[in-house]
Amino acid sequence: MTLAQPTRPLPVKRRFTRKQRRLTLIAAGGAVLFLAAGLVLFAMRDTIVFFYGPTEISEKGVQPGTRMRLGGLVEAGSVQRNGGQRVTFAVTDGKSTIKVGYDGLLPDLFREGQGVVTEGVFEGAGRFKADSVLAKHDETYMPREVADALKKQGHWQAGSGAGAAPAAAPAKQ
Repeated sequence: MTLAQPTRPLPVKRRFTRKQRRLTLIAAGGAVLFLAAGLVLFAMRDTIVFFYGPTEISEKGVQPGTRMRLGGLVEAGSVQRNGGQRVTFAVTDGKSTIKVGYDGLLPDLFREGQGVVTEGVFEGAGRFKADSVLAKHDETYMPREVADALKKQGHWQAGSGAGAAPAAAPAKQ
């Protein structure tokens, strides 16, 4: 007589439930999106800057033909109107200066000594061909409500520039 040997159950293939499959798919998709976003940001690391100053452009050795934004102050005495809408001026940051050529209408806030951001192509040899010019408003602007709140709290400093803030319209409530 033979003794019956105990039988072991066959291994059962474990299947994912519907919820587990869905979570796995979502996690994989999230990982792919995260990786793609990281690669895009890595590739754009030098172009995310809002604008470059003249000194940064000369230090980085930007190649002619590179499209970028140039920002700084319009140098005093550098604005020349060359007939029609052609204007040349110099943008400076105090250390370096770049000559800018622009064909078109300039914004109302554009003037010598004022901040400006130009978008266009660096031509090399300290020259920049602008497609658009944006004049920056005075950085000392402060809404009346903020200035009044600072005065009430005792944090107001007369030389902070907010005293020259234009009259703001009453806040809508």
